[in-house]
Amino acid sequence: MLKIGITGGIGSGKTTVCKIFEVLDIPVYYADQRARDIVDTDTEIKERIKDLLGDQMYLPNGKLDRKKVAHIVFNFPELLEQYNAIIHPAVFADAERWMLRHKNYDYVIKEAALLFETGSNKTLDMVICVSAPKEVKIARIMNRDHITREQVLARMENQMDDTQKEALSDYIIYNDGSTPLIRQVLQIHEKLMAVVK
Repeated sequence: MLKIGITGGIGSGKTTVCKIFEVLDIPVYYADQRARDIVDTDTEIKERIKDLLGDQMYLPNGKLDRKKVAHIVFNFPELLEQYNAIIHPAVFADAERWMLRHKNYDYVIKEAALLFETGSNKTLDMVICVSAPKEVKIARIMNRDHITREQVLARMENQMDDTQKEALSDYIIYNDGSTPLIRQVLQIHEKLMAVVK
């Protein structure tokens, strides 16, 4: 079984690309979604976040107040680093367990925005980078998350530049409208299946 990573900057279209792979019956582990689940349900992680940022980071329903956390950590790099040091190892271990459960597939995908930043790429066989023009990404995130341009840019500053990600990746999918995503995914899928077979 090959372990494939999919990464790209915020708003690049990683999830859309992953959904196409899922149609091809390829299991996808969504690291960012699992991180959200873990911070809401893992008692130890919740306590560590409260110790770092305060009890008020959690809503009365027990879920993390993501907007409040984002406002703090994206404005204080040292807190973001400490916050990530709590989350990333937990997600990494969760992903490893998930991959073991899917070992009968030809290949599986781990989708993560911070694949290179966290060093997760070192545990993978290949990486696909989804790339899109900066202004397109900004518009997508403003629309999706209902946040300002300045807030989007603050988040982008905490991620590796697309050019760097592309240079470190084995395959690049350009989500700029020039070539249909489905065609690009199918081409990569065929290449990966050829490696497996």
